[in-house]
Amino acid sequence: MNQRQRIYLDNQATTPTDPRVVEAMLPYFSGKFGNPHSDSHAFGAEASGAVEAARAQVAGLIGALPREIFFTSGATESNNIAIKGLASGRRNTRRHVVTCVTEHLCVLNSVLELDDQGFDVTYLPVDAEGMIDLDELRAAVTGDTLLVSVMAVQNEVGVIQPMAEIGAICRAAGACLHTDAAQAAGKIPLDVGEMNIDLLSISGHKLYGPMGVGALYKREDSGVRVAPIFSGGGQEQGVRPGTVPAPLAVGIGAACAIAAEEMAGEANRLRLLRDGLLRRITEAVPGIKLNGHGENRIAGNLNISVEGLPADAMMAAMPDIAVSSGSACSSAESESSHVLRSLGLTDEQAEGSLRIGLGRFTTAEETKIAGDRLIEAITQLRKRGAANSVAAE
Repeated sequence: MNQRQRIYLDNQATTPTDPRVVEAMLPYFSGKFGNPHSDSHAFGAEASGAVEAARAQVAGLIGALPREIFFTSGATESNNIAIKGLASGRRNTRRHVVTCVTEHLCVLNSVLELDDQGFDVTYLPVDAEGMIDLDELRAAVTGDTLLVSVMAVQNEVGVIQPMAEIGAICRAAGACLHTDAAQAAGKIPLDVGEMNIDLLSISGHKLYGPMGVGALYKREDSGVRVAPIFSGGGQEQGVRPGTVPAPLAVGIGAACAIAAEEMAGEANRLRLLRDGLLRRITEAVPGIKLNGHGENRIAGNLNISVEGLPADAMMAAMPDIAVSSGSACSSAESESSHVLRSLGLTDEQAEGSLRIGLGRFTTAEETKIAGDRLIEAITQLRKRGAANSVAAE
């Protein structure tokens, strides 16, 4: 790698922990180290109070009650508890599940396990822009539907699904609605009451909090019963047994509080940077295709396919620019993205896609430099390819 400035543009994979979050967490690693479940003495009571304050901060971001928030290790665990736990808790009632083909693999694989257990599963398609058809959802949901699980924001193409409309359909049919909100929380407004969401998953490291912590929201007044997916000492009302890591809980709480206050302004700033970057790239080089909805996407996300070039070659040509070729959770897979193929892209287009994730600490200067280097990489790779073709003749 050369010594040019490194620029991080992979904020859908993970975000840097906000320094204000780190500052809030630090005391709970040393001086305030008590076990939050040992509240019979001052050390434990201090940690317990911090955890409960954090629970309220997470709840405040999504319009929930603090007692409806359960701390987990991240959105993957929250999704597993929501889907498998709901199915176990209501095994003798409804036996139908609806989800979407562009869901995160931890949702799709959890639903696949239910399929193996005898549940009937419907996988909703998406259109060329990544949106589900509400009429198709309405037709799919029946009196036997236990659960509908739809991602609020798609992690690769950043598309925002209409959660309020989806929630209304589920509520009318008496089906539970779960949403993986890992990419949505702190990026777009979420209100679990207005959207009729029964279960919602959050990941700390996607909203400038620490890795290793997440949260599950479970609506209290809907009769949703979620069985734990592993045994323990009954912490978190038995939904997620195990000692709550107080420093990490404090961290995700602080991150949610900051996001609640700064989300709107941050989105406006990122939207200007993102649109300017896309315009600059498309004007400079031909053959750029935007993947996903042009407007209905989170402000920091760009997913583009570059005609005739594989993503790995482009990333190798600009190693100082951190972007990705798809979901970080499935980056080891050899086949092209299931999400992009679901949008109708060919394997070649999917394999030539770059996900560019701008974030809270991305500057205008960094987007300019990154745009220059991406344009340079595409131009040089195409010249090299043309020269090789001539030489082969």
